[in-house]
Amino acid sequence: MKMRPLGRTGLTIAPVVFGGNVFGWTADEKTSFDLLDAFFDAGYNTIDTADVYSAWVDGHEGGESETIIGKWLKRGHVARDKVVIVTKVGFDNRERKTGLSAKWIAEAAEASLKRLGTDYIDLYLAHKPDPDVAIEETLEAFDRLKTQGKVRSIGCSNYDAGELQAALDAAKAKGLPRFDVLQPEYNLYTRDRFEGPIADLCIREEIGVISYYALAAGFLTGKYRKAEDTEGVARSYRVGDYLDEKGHRILGALDQVAAETGASLATVAIAWVAARPGITAPIASATSLRQLESLIAAGRLELSEAQMRRLNEAGA
Repeated sequence: MKMRPLGRTGLTIAPVVFGGNVFGWTADEKTSFDLLDAFFDAGYNTIDTADVYSAWVDGHEGGESETIIGKWLKRGHVARDKVVIVTKVGFDNRERKTGLSAKWIAEAAEASLKRLGTDYIDLYLAHKPDPDVAIEETLEAFDRLKTQGKVRSIGCSNYDAGELQAALDAAKAKGLPRFDVLQPEYNLYTRDRFEGPIADLCIREEIGVISYYALAAGFLTGKYRKAEDTEGVARSYRVGDYLDEKGHRILGALDQVAAETGASLATVAIAWVAARPGITAPIASATSLRQLESLIAAGRLELSEAQMRRLNEAGA
């Protein structure tokens, strides 16, 4: 397993990132600790979370994931300097708009640091564009956090090519730090949100890319083949969207490659993302040690050109 430079951030990460959205949601505290211990013991080093995880759960306020990560760090199973923490700011919390104003970024960063129990965030992302705030104000707020040593590097999530280019232009014009990382949705089924202009921009500008939904809400594990399979599933509202001709074509290709490699469908699907042009590492989640095995195996699986071509064609 080879470590990869994350754009120009100076950070080096393993080829799969653990998605911490499950912590405090579908993985309780003890399970979360066990998963993180095993993930890092296997040589991986990066966790992705956000200040809004998991506000969508009844009775939650957001920040539950960061709190669990903070408690895990305090246990000392892994030294803080061996952990790359990615968290995000600016996604609306239920009915409360947060956004990317300087005031909110400063407040949110302090809250995230407190929950995480750390002095610094390795990578801080603007969770989504905020049309109500000038990009210069957002970048200036991030700049202050970097100057204060509270944030090591910055990036953005869910920006399209035009929005990212505008942010890069503003940073250059004002002498401000630029977004060095992008977090887009990308998997075998959903490819148009990264492939094309924004992928080309990231490659040209040496922007690191950590993509989310590598398993398409679990669909690419192969356990959801018909509508009845999604009943009672936490993410059933997403999984059902993939149950069409294209989805079944992708599962068929995954079945073939899995049989050839001896790997699970999930491992193959994650490994495909990790091998795509412009991608530094996909983000994937697990709620059990058995599921985690697929993530760990994905960082070590090298697909052949023929296998990549078969998967590319199925998901085209």
